[in-house]
Amino acid sequence: MSTSARAWWRPLAILVVIVVWLAIGGAGGQTFGKLSDVQENDSAAFLPSSAESTEAADAHREFSPVTSLPGIFVVDGVSGEDDLAAVQAFVDDVVATEIPGDADGRTVGEVLSPAADQQAPQVVPSEDGEAALVAFSIDADVAEESVGEGTMGEVVAETIRDVWAEQATQLEGHLTGGLGILADLLEAFAGIDGVLLVVALAVVLVILLVVYRSPVLPLLVLSTAMIALTGAILAVYAMADADIITLNGQSQGIMFILVVGATTDYALLLVARYREELLRTPSPYAAMAHAWRRSVEPIAASAVTVILGLLVLLLSDLKSNAALGPAGALGIVAALLAALTLLPALLLLGGKHARGVFWPAMPRYREEAADAAVADPSQGTGIWARVARGVDAHPRRTWLAAAGGLLVLAAFVPTFKASGLGEQEVFTRDTDSVLGTAVLEDHFDAGATSPIRIIVPEDQAQAAVDAVLAVDGIEDAYPLTESVAQGAPAGVAGPEDPIVVNGEVEVVAITQVSSSSNEAADIVVDVRDAVHPLGDDVLVGGTAAEQLDTRLTTQRDTLVILPTILAVIFVVLVLLLRAVVAPLLIVGANIVSYGATIGLSALLFNHVFGFPGSDPSVPLLGFVFLVALGVDYSIFLMSRAREESLAHGNRAGIRRALAVTGGVITSAGIVLAATFAALGVIPLIFLAQIAVIVGLGVLIDTFVVRSLLVPGLVADVGRRSWWPWQGRISD
Repeated sequence: MSTSARAWWRPLAILVVIVVWLAIGGAGGQTFGKLSDVQENDSAAFLPSSAESTEAADAHREFSPVTSLPGIFVVDGVSGEDDLAAVQAFVDDVVATEIPGDADGRTVGEVLSPAADQQAPQVVPSEDGEAALVAFSIDADVAEESVGEGTMGEVVAETIRDVWAEQATQLEGHLTGGLGILADLLEAFAGIDGVLLVVALAVVLVILLVVYRSPVLPLLVLSTAMIALTGAILAVYAMADADIITLNGQSQGIMFILVVGATTDYALLLVARYREELLRTPSPYAAMAHAWRRSVEPIAASAVTVILGLLVLLLSDLKSNAALGPAGALGIVAALLAALTLLPALLLLGGKHARGVFWPAMPRYREEAADAAVADPSQGTGIWARVARGVDAHPRRTWLAAAGGLLVLAAFVPTFKASGLGEQEVFTRDTDSVLGTAVLEDHFDAGATSPIRIIVPEDQAQAAVDAVLAVDGIEDAYPLTESVAQGAPAGVAGPEDPIVVNGEVEVVAITQVSSSSNEAADIVVDVRDAVHPLGDDVLVGGTAAEQLDTRLTTQRDTLVILPTILAVIFVVLVLLLRAVVAPLLIVGANIVSYGATIGLSALLFNHVFGFPGSDPSVPLLGFVFLVALGVDYSIFLMSRAREESLAHGNRAGIRRALAVTGGVITSAGIVLAATFAALGVIPLIFLAQIAVIVGLGVLIDTFVVRSLLVPGLVADVGRRSWWPWQGRISD
């Protein structure tokens, strides 16, 4: 193409790319606040249909077609009839209160299940006389109705709490149960669209200002990240709205962080290479072309590694994990495309004056810089030049010391508690539902609000009751009758025959602890052992059983997903590096790094943060993110090492690559770690633990694995690292 043709074609192409991405950003911006409309945060919805608790839930609907979301309002500090009368007055106020934003003008009492005019909520005092509870239950389908900007369940929960706050009483009242926990979860997830993103972008902006020492360049990078995020939101919303994936609040938050962090990392690598080329190329267009060609392979390999690693989550039987896979993968695709198209266009927007984006430290073209390209960057005075020389001088000592330190931390892996969390334990602070659960457990049979449900043949009903009553942790057990199904306590209506459906009955088992607690899930194990011998078609379900099945499903997923991800990453590394040994070394190093991260995290969770435990999926997702994301930095290093080794030999190539990539990879690692740390602003233990694990792991990968372990190993092994295609590389 002639010079005159390029003169008008280049600006036009840049303008077209920017306009296309701005159109995507505009459409995605309108969808930004709608992701919450397609979220599904009910843990039961994530279990496979083959799970025993799922089959039991299907059978339970035959006995009780209306599925209620229980809202248990507990009052502590009750001392007599006057206090009980005050609670009853509160109940009367609640049922008469109009639901804010309801187009039909209904009151709270009209949406309760059963409606207040059929059976008004009753104040039930505790046996010790020190507390009382009221059940405000809502049909699950009604709870999902949209009211204003929220759901009916969320609005009713807020209304109940607001009415209590208006009471002239010194009593302590809290809304818990499924309705209270759901409202607190939705409140926590409400920060994902706003607080999480603002914090993440602010942290990245500060780091980029320090790295680039320019007021313009960080804004271009962040603009690229935000527009990439809007593109990802468009795709994820469409898939969730079409029921192709099941999206929850946690997956949405992680996707946001992945897009911002990955886009920034890819931008750092491209900009660093572009800046190098500007020193030895007079035309910004030519400099960008050279930088793009040299950067596209490692950036694409990095993105493909993360994408494939996330898509392996589709093998998960837990739908929440399976949904995170495509949602995260779409985010990485958007980050890759934006970093390789939109960012170059923004950097070249100034044409021949494009160097101005680096102001005030603009890279100036110097003819002698071309000769400097062949000079050894490890002979400089910078910190990474010194690190590179140190690793080159003592490679075996370096990698042994690094591996030893990581293995010491990995020794604490067995102390990582991943047996699960109760629903009231998922928050990092004491929410209203958590405080209510504590009162409930102190004064009532906490498991009565959501019991274990056992489906057995009719002729085995009494045997099932006897077997369940013999289990430690069970307070009571009885067959489901018509009066019990309508909410009456067992035995109040006198002798009744159990409900029989298709020759089966349902036995209700009340646990001594809250059904949403981790201890209740352990009781389910004993209940199943006790009743399964009664028949092959016996099913045990309920909230506690769902938690247990989530734990068991995650254990199965771990055995399938971990080796698959390692195999996928190994293949990508082989194709990128044209070697077999080096990819094996990198994968092994990342496994050790993961072990060290989990060990260090266990120490922090148990002794610093005091977390009660971890969701079973935390180690699995931590592995996915750390191995897929952590290997990125080894990819950036080793792709440059191969390039340098072809020209200067293995040892010199490693030394040069470590020196020249040290700054940019370190910046990328710090950005990604800080971005994930932003998840900590959402008050959920799951996200806080993911933030800590990924943040620590990325820093370990950046400062230990990529800086010491991998280069030391490759330098020590020598040109055999590039086997079987090492013929063009000398020692």
